[in-house]
Amino acid sequence: MSLIGIRYLEPPHIILRKGSIAGIQYPLLTEHMADFMAKTLFFTSLLFRTTSEHKRDVAEYCGNVELCRLTEQVMFSDPYKVSQYNRWTSPYLNRDAEAVREDNLLKLEVAELKSKLFILYKNVHFCKFCERAQALIHGDLHTGSVMVTRESTQVIDPKFAFYGPMGFDIGAFLGNLILAYFSQDGHADQANDQKVVLVTLPYYTNEEKNFLVCMCTLAYKEWILKTIEDTWNLFHHKFTALWDEHRHGAGEAYLPAIYNNPEVQLLVQKKYMTDLFHVSLGFGAAKMIR
Repeated sequence: MSLIGIRYLEPPHIILRKGSIAGIQYPLLTEHMADFMAKTLFFTSLLFRTTSEHKRDVAEYCGNVELCRLTEQVMFSDPYKVSQYNRWTSPYLNRDAEAVREDNLLKLEVAELKSKLFILYKNVHFCKFCERAQALIHGDLHTGSVMVTRESTQVIDPKFAFYGPMGFDIGAFLGNLILAYFSQDGHADQANDQKVVLVTLPYYTNEEKNFLVCMCTLAYKEWILKTIEDTWNLFHHKFTALWDEHRHGAGEAYLPAIYNNPEVQLLVQKKYMTDLFHVSLGFGAAKMIR
C-alpha cells in the first residue's frame, strides 16, 4: 500500500527563482534551508543510522533509475558534447559553449564528480554521484524547487530523490544562488522587479531612477552573497550539532568505541565537513554549467 500526500501552498508562495528575479529578500530563507539540509542529510546517513537500516533504505530507493540517469545526462554529459538538449544564448555564447566542450581539465574534474574517486589532500574519498549512497538527497534542489514567502520556505518536487552524495544537494542550492547573483543586472529593468517598483514615483528624474535601481541591485546582490555564506555556515553549525547530540547513538560511520575522545571526534568532524564543503563546490559548479 502506498500513500501520496499533497499540500496546497497558498498565495503568496512563489517559486524562489521568481522571487530572486523580482529582487525580493527572504529573511528566513537561510535558516529554513540550512535546517532542511542538515536534518534530511544527517538523519538519513550512517552518522545516525545503522548499516542495516541504511542499506535497506538504499535498496528501497534504487528503483529511481530513469530519473537518476536523466540527472547524470544533463549534469555530467550533455554540456561537454554537442547535444540536442543543450541551450545557450546563440550566437553570443557560442564560443563559451565551445570552450566548455574543449576544456580537457574540466572534463576530468566532471568525470571525478560523476564516477571516479575524488582526490583531496592526497587522500582518496568515495565521492561518487553514481555510486556513493551517502544520504537521502532531494536530487534537484535548485531555486525552482523551493517555494517561499517572507515567513515560509517549502521544498517541493522531490521526484529525483535517491541515496547519493550530500554535496549534490548543497551544491545545487548554493550554485543556483550564485547564478541568481550574476543574473541580477539583467533583471533590473523588468517590470515585475521590486527595485523598479521602488522608483516609479513621478518626482524622480530618469537619472535618479537609474541610479536608485543600480544601488538597489547592488544591495540585493550583497544580500545574495550573504545568503550563500550564511547558508553554508549555518548548515555546518546545525549538522555538527546534530552529530554531537547523537554521537553515542546507533550510527555506525564512526563508532564511539573507536572515536572515543573529544580530540579525535573534533578531527573527524573537521575533516568530514571540509571534504563536504569542497565536494559541494564541485557539484555546485557542475550545476551552474548545466
